[in-house]
Amino acid sequence: MAKFIFKMESILSVKEKLEEQAKAEYSIEIIKLRQEEEKLEELENRKNAYQTRLYEAVMDTLNISEIKILEDSVENIKYNIKLQLIVIANQQKNVDRAREKLDNAMKERKTYEKLKEKAFEEFKEQINAEEQKEINELVSFRFRTGSDESED
Repeated sequence: MAKFIFKMESILSVKEKLEEQAKAEYSIEIIKLRQEEEKLEELENRKNAYQTRLYEAVMDTLNISEIKILEDSVENIKYNIKLQLIVIANQQKNVDRAREKLDNAMKERKTYEKLKEKAFEEFKEQINAEEQKEINELVSFRFRTGSDESED
């Protein structure tokens, strides 16, 4: 029996490897995004701590230098939070690009898999047609040889 050989198997293999690379890149970008979000959360926590200390300093005995330092710290953290939000937005764009690349790689792989399936179906049909032809020839041969023997 004939063996099925997909002519574009090497291309399908490359597409599968590209998809795996795209998955890895996407995972890395997601991890980076999570890390940046954690940094933002840490900044928010620090800001809240500074604001709490500032509130306590204002309510306690007035120490102008400490209040000024805490106000500056709160403003500095707010600035860092804005910067971190920009970093997160940029990282989200990287994640989106990686996801798009992954989607494209998956579509290409699936396309070649469908081509392989279609080629295999055509191969099976061809084999079935050849088998049917052989069966018909065998039946015809037996019918002809059987009718020749009955004439004798």
